[in-house]
Amino acid sequence: MKAAPSATVHGERAGRPAAPPRGAAAPAGRPGTDRRAWAAFALLAGPVLIGLGVFKYVAIGWSLLLSFSEARGTIALGHWIGLDNYQALLSDPAFRRSLVQIVLFTAFIVPVTFAASLGLALLVHRIRRGRALLRTAFLIPAAVSYVAASLLWKMCLFNGLPAGIANMIGGWFGMDAVPWIQTTTPPLYWVVLVTLRLWLQVGFYMVLFLAGLQAIPKEIYEAAALDGATGLRLLRRITLPVLRNTSVAVLMLQFIAAFQAFDEFYNLFSSGLSGTGTAPVQTPLGYLYNTAMGAQNYGLGSAGAFVLTALIVGVTLLQGRITGFGRTEG
Repeated sequence: MKAAPSATVHGERAGRPAAPPRGAAAPAGRPGTDRRAWAAFALLAGPVLIGLGVFKYVAIGWSLLLSFSEARGTIALGHWIGLDNYQALLSDPAFRRSLVQIVLFTAFIVPVTFAASLGLALLVHRIRRGRALLRTAFLIPAAVSYVAASLLWKMCLFNGLPAGIANMIGGWFGMDAVPWIQTTTPPLYWVVLVTLRLWLQVGFYMVLFLAGLQAIPKEIYEAAALDGATGLRLLRRITLPVLRNTSVAVLMLQFIAAFQAFDEFYNLFSSGLSGTGTAPVQTPLGYLYNTAMGAQNYGLGSAGAFVLTALIVGVTLLQGRITGFGRTEG
């Protein structure tokens, strides 16, 4: 005799609804829950988005309009003059000279910083004990303010006095005290600028290279060692090709940072950036600072900002095109 079918059907007990079958779509959320989630998102992200829009994107748009206006002594839109600010900027010998100087500075500081940071990363990577301590020691200068480091270089290391650290070290080798930051022949102020930039940036890029080195599997080196690859051959055939993406990213960051150089130049040669024209070297940002803040020609300064931005974007895109940045291996 068959048993009567149970009153509970497929898990339905004591009045509870049966569980949805496996693989079925989850029921839609309640409207009240969705509204509370959106309200929480708006409360948390709203101030950030508003501040970003007002103080960044609206400011960029307003600056673009100023670059086509004759705005002197005010940031209000003045007489519309079209491309006159851009023409005046590109025809100014001082601005063209600043572009030449920053290109020369970039052409020297980028490969030197790249080689120094890669070399330090290779050395630290080979050390088994104390690697974290060395990594931290080299990274600390990256957290130092450019203003503080510039004043330290100017007043202590290269102050031009016989008691200055650079002149004291030079005196051990029979060198006379020299004014490092003055306009001299040869231009010794480049030594001050280069050493300052290296001290501030090498540690940061070294950490990037070190992260790339630590991501390389040891099995690759072991297999290469079995084939007889050692020393420079191992570096050329294994390490550098694997670090290609890291190297391209580091070069891109260095190019952008070099073209944006301002703090060390301003603090080392502040008398020249005040409009007197006595600075031995001036960056485009220094020129724009004099134009916008000194002469209060905000239209010309805005035009210069967009010219410099276009230059940085163009160099970055060209570098990415040449090096194949972001290209996936087919």
